[in-house]
Amino acid sequence: MSVRNLEYLMQPRSVVVVGASARPHSVGATVLANVLQAGFTGRVMAVNPKYTELSGCQVVHRVRQLPVVPDLAVICTPPHTVAQLVSELGHLGCRAAVVITGGMSAAHKAAMLDAAKPHLLRILGPNGVGLLVPGIGLNASFAHVPALPGKLAFVSQSGALVTGVLDWAHSRGIGFSRFISLGDSSDVDFGDVLDYLAADRATQAILMYMEDVRAARKFMSAARAASRSKPVLVVKAGRFAEGAKAANSHTGALAGSDAVYDAAFRRAGMLRVLTTEELFDAVETLSSARPLTGERLAILTNGGGPGVLATDALIGSGGALATLSPATLSRLDAVLPASWARANPVDIIGDAPVGRYSEALSALLQDDGVDAVLVMHAPTAIVPALEVAQAVAEAARGAERNILACWLGGDAMVAARKVLDQAGIATYATPEDAVDGFMQMVNHRRAQQALLEVPAACSRECRTDRRRARTVIEDALLRGASMLSEPEAKEVLACYGVPVVETAIADRVEAAVMLADRMGYPVALKILSPDISHKSDVGGVVLDLGTAAEVRAAALAMRARLHALLPDAHVRGFTVQAMARRPGAVELIAGASTDPVFGPVILFGQGGIAVETIGDRALALPPLNLTLARDLIGRTRVARLLAGYRGRPAVDVDGVAMVLVRLSALLADLPEVLELDINPLLADEHGVLALDARMRVAPATTRGAQRFAIRPYPEELEEALQWQGAPMVLRPVRPEDAPQHAAFFAALSAEDVRFRMFSAMHGVSPAQLARWTQIDYDREMAFIATRQGPTGPETLGVARAVADPDNERAEFAVVVRSDLKGRGLGTMLMNKLLGYCRARGTRQVVGEALPDNERMLQLARRLGFALEPAPPHGTVALRLVLHEGIGEQHGRAD
Repeated sequence: MSVRNLEYLMQPRSVVVVGASARPHSVGATVLANVLQAGFTGRVMAVNPKYTELSGCQVVHRVRQLPVVPDLAVICTPPHTVAQLVSELGHLGCRAAVVITGGMSAAHKAAMLDAAKPHLLRILGPNGVGLLVPGIGLNASFAHVPALPGKLAFVSQSGALVTGVLDWAHSRGIGFSRFISLGDSSDVDFGDVLDYLAADRATQAILMYMEDVRAARKFMSAARAASRSKPVLVVKAGRFAEGAKAANSHTGALAGSDAVYDAAFRRAGMLRVLTTEELFDAVETLSSARPLTGERLAILTNGGGPGVLATDALIGSGGALATLSPATLSRLDAVLPASWARANPVDIIGDAPVGRYSEALSALLQDDGVDAVLVMHAPTAIVPALEVAQAVAEAARGAERNILACWLGGDAMVAARKVLDQAGIATYATPEDAVDGFMQMVNHRRAQQALLEVPAACSRECRTDRRRARTVIEDALLRGASMLSEPEAKEVLACYGVPVVETAIADRVEAAVMLADRMGYPVALKILSPDISHKSDVGGVVLDLGTAAEVRAAALAMRARLHALLPDAHVRGFTVQAMARRPGAVELIAGASTDPVFGPVILFGQGGIAVETIGDRALALPPLNLTLARDLIGRTRVARLLAGYRGRPAVDVDGVAMVLVRLSALLADLPEVLELDINPLLADEHGVLALDARMRVAPATTRGAQRFAIRPYPEELEEALQWQGAPMVLRPVRPEDAPQHAAFFAALSAEDVRFRMFSAMHGVSPAQLARWTQIDYDREMAFIATRQGPTGPETLGVARAVADPDNERAEFAVVVRSDLKGRGLGTMLMNKLLGYCRARGTRQVVGEALPDNERMLQLARRLGFALEPAPPHGTVALRLVLHEGIGEQHGRAD
């Protein structure tokens, strides 16, 4: 369940407090007082068998005696009473409840949910502080202070933090559109709230305090959708674990849960901050900021020290100083003292008059190489700080670039800061705070760009042998193994196109010698034991063996050493592999682990035997494409080595990225794989080569794609067929289809564009292309008809359906290339789309068409759609019921 009936929770017109009380300081008394005193204009009622009236509010003894059906119930009664009350409220017709009650057992919660389910009654809580909606005067909580009205939504799992933040925000005049305490999130959780707030016009930004996520796929879908429409910022508790978990692979040990949350937030386009104060600072910055066109900061200061501090903070945070153009330097030369440094930061000297600020700022704002300006002022007895602030505020009114301000000092700066605030300029107390604010803008921009980046088409063919890979794993599971042998792991990787070094198994010393003779010297010899994860730790790896005698001696010594160190270890023999001569190659690690919340996670970093000590790694949630894989690589320090240095050529980074993409495909196809490591993965200008690999497996409990937090490309929906005497494929759209999608749109006639978009459009933006091709397959489907054209793949038509989070309704659209209409392509696409929606359980498919779009109206009639006029838009509403259900019987009648 997701947004169903949340309007009753978030925007109720009547409220009942169940368990209202006259006992001072009780939860029931506090909640009722808050509801009555906050200015709620709807009807307020209460339930308690001991009273008939409380604080002027009507009280009834039983829920069934309520004079009207409440939109929202607030329950403050003991745990054993909650389920029965929810059942009674549901039968009455109530559709939302805030359960304040704490101390509910698992059995109590299960009974509560069972009672709510038949009525689709939504529950916030239990064990929460409640809900505040200042815009309608609703305070359905036991918070000690009210929330001021505003444009921020705050969502928290911690009740204690709710009251603390409320108090902190109230003292600073920060207001909220919604203030939501999730409590135990038995029903309404982060995913539900994000879905609702994403479409909430009263909310400009969403702030979250998070301790954990339980429904990862729902959360990721909701977070990705919300982040496309407004800033979503999160503070995540529990950043540091007691220690890394024991695991059979480096990846399993290194992929800590907080790092996985970081990867999830990044993939969703959310901005993570570390403290609640940073959360509100970030909101202040983002709410007053114009969209950044770049990341280059110019610093304007009347003191060298603050300029140095700001520069240090910027560079330390990964930011970039703007390089001033010759034209800008000339403009500044004309207004600044001859002794100025002619560089960024621009120090205009401590005695700078107001005019010098204005002229220098004007010059910086005209420089195309400057994306934002930080203006800093240290107080002096010569120039009034208030006048400088007024001049900066005046310059900001017509500026196209962002201006940030730092007015150093205490009480004497209050008036100046107020002027800047009123001008919409984010203002900070220290240079470091100001740079932090700028970097929040930069990081938010990066997150948004990542959501819209179009991946390149994969130019490297990769033939996947899924059947062979599955056979290798099934054979290992049949013999009771949880770890594949090194050769088995490499064989699975090779089935997915990962280049591996030749490796063979020898069960005896002499067999190892024979294999080495056959391969040719030099060779590497490794111990083969399911009880040893890291062979080098026990001397189980010997390299560069050049003769049969050396192989024999190494094998005997290795076996003796292992018997002494680990006498109980089971030894299956040895692996022999040809030595890979790749001088200058960089040692990398690529791997995967299974997170208990987000499922498979892919890791990349610097490899070798010191991988844990070096600690250079980054994580990403699959599925990956080339763009996402390159982003993952770019977040590590070793990425700088891959670019080449001191005469060494650059590494084949695309080859490295392809390994990560192929690991993503492997995880989707093979749910038995729980952990894997490729370490080292050698990379140089000639490509990549996996020298060592380990893989942990277990019988699958789900299909591979089902365990992903983000649904991967549904390859099973592809359909090859013949059309107009030539091969054609009906398949889901992919992010890589963006270029051919742009060409498809360009081939539409002006009339067809008007029919599809309901208005004239002369082009398509990169953001629109990304939204059309980078879809969430868990909520949206777009089938394209595609074939090979003279210059490459071409799109012939598209049918799209976007479902609501509950899969009740899906809005559809279909368009065929203008020169191909009338040949049955639209019918084929719609039949494909409707078949998918039926199989997925979508209850109804709806759409709109212009009255003069006769072809669309005829197609809809043939497919069984009901057609009705849709005033006041002047369109025709199209509706096809696929499954009968209860979806609309509980709809709110406004």
